[in-house]
Amino acid sequence: MDERRTADGRRPADERRTVKVSKYLSKHLRHQPERIGLTLDDGGWVEIGTLLAAAAAHGFPFTRDELDHVVADNDKRRFAIEGTRIRASQGHSVEVDLGLPSATPPAYLYHSTVARSLDAIRAEGLRPMDRHDVHLSADRETATRVGARRGRPVVLSVDAGAMSRDGHVFTVSANGVWLTAAVPPRYLRFPATH
Repeated sequence: MDERRTADGRRPADERRTVKVSKYLSKHLRHQPERIGLTLDDGGWVEIGTLLAAAAAHGFPFTRDELDHVVADNDKRRFAIEGTRIRASQGHSVEVDLGLPSATPPAYLYHSTVARSLDAIRAEGLRPMDRHDVHLSADRETATRVGARRGRPVVLSVDAGAMSRDGHVFTVSANGVWLTAAVPPRYLRFPATH
């Protein structure tokens, strides 16, 4: 999204609204659809009209134009619209099957974390935590941006080519995020070396 700021460092009102709608969508399309009475289908889809009505009924009304703006202008393409339906592109903690075919990853993928997590990652590798899969980026710059949300990022490289040769399955979401069940420690480089 556009990172415009006012003279006092705040986002303009329209940008703040866009961020609020985006966060609302993430919460209810990835993690807590039942909180507003939504039922996602097996692929994570819900009718747009149903979503808009549920949001309004639960005190957070937004328009179809606002929804379309969030979907179109989100730099991470977190959401996908197909016909009259919408879903989160990845990152679910609720059970969904995104129906993504397996894909051959590039030789190296990237993951960012914060320094305080490094000891656990060295011991256990990367785990999905409260999500279904580990999320990996195709380039170091994207991984750095993603990791900066939690503090100063440490970017790790993942030997995805070796993982794939060893039988680990990868998929790639509609917005270019690479997904895999876990990354054992032996495939990680601390910090990224490629």
